[in-house]
Amino acid sequence: MSGRSGRIDRRWLPLNALRAFEMVGRHLSFTGAAQSMHVSQSALSRHVAMLEDLLGQPLLSRRPHGLALTEAGAALLPAIGKSFDRLEQVLNDIVRRDGRQRRLRVHMAPSFLHQVALPILAEFRRDFPDVVIDLSSALAAGLPATEVDVAVVYDRPQAGDTVRDLLWLVRVTPVCAPSVAARFAGRALGEFLAENELLHVKLQGEPTGAPWARFARQTGLALDVGGGIAFETVTLAAQYAMGGQGIVLADVEMFAAELASGRLVAPYDAVTEDGYGYYLALHPEDLADPAISLFRSWMIGRLGRPSKPRELPAGTVDAVSP
Repeated sequence: MSGRSGRIDRRWLPLNALRAFEMVGRHLSFTGAAQSMHVSQSALSRHVAMLEDLLGQPLLSRRPHGLALTEAGAALLPAIGKSFDRLEQVLNDIVRRDGRQRRLRVHMAPSFLHQVALPILAEFRRDFPDVVIDLSSALAAGLPATEVDVAVVYDRPQAGDTVRDLLWLVRVTPVCAPSVAARFAGRALGEFLAENELLHVKLQGEPTGAPWARFARQTGLALDVGGGIAFETVTLAAQYAMGGQGIVLADVEMFAAELASGRLVAPYDAVTEDGYGYYLALHPEDLADPAISLFRSWMIGRLGRPSKPRELPAGTVDAVSP
């Protein structure tokens, strides 16, 4: 995709940015658009800013009492709406043709399935009742060995022969039950971790304790990562921590609901990159399949998130030197 210096290549159209601008343009409000799309205002702002940078001119005029479309924005907004409306109509016509149901084989990493997908798959089934989802899950990182149509995988960034759409990069922080955090209020992060049991999550190809070792290196802590309990999934480790025992490194995106509700707390503002991400993966030849394309677009629109770290809920304690 080229920007101001040349033509924009259709192969690299910024679909998420176009969706974001469409909603902001309709509402003429970042707040209204964010509520409609169930994403943060900052995420929408970054998408719109990226689109404006690509085009080399503003699409919105920021005024004291609200937003207004610029000349370029007024030209682009109806074109986006008509294009998406036509795509939606054609996709729905195809998947519902002759009243036949299409079965999609979908694989998801276990914690992603439990924490993120299960609460929203009912929405997809409600909107697209003629697409039946056949779910599978496995603990290994990367693509499963079994044949699937589309997969959400927990993996490192890498090139390969599959199409991969980044949903979000994993960023972790130590979390625990509120009662555990209260006992260590005012204490240094190093003391907090040294005096509590570290909970581990098994990951194929990595030794137990590797995520904690990475966290220690990035934060400059001297941390003993041995011992503790190793769980099959981070969801199980987090459930154990909610019971008042131990500290787990949790993805701030995946456990946003638990952090917002206070079932888990992040006592220190110490968020590091895990080196992994959640990717929507499929084979290039399947991009032309209407049902797979529909599911892919829906997932990206529903779950695609910025790679910057989520702001932790109010009440977290500033990180202090170990």
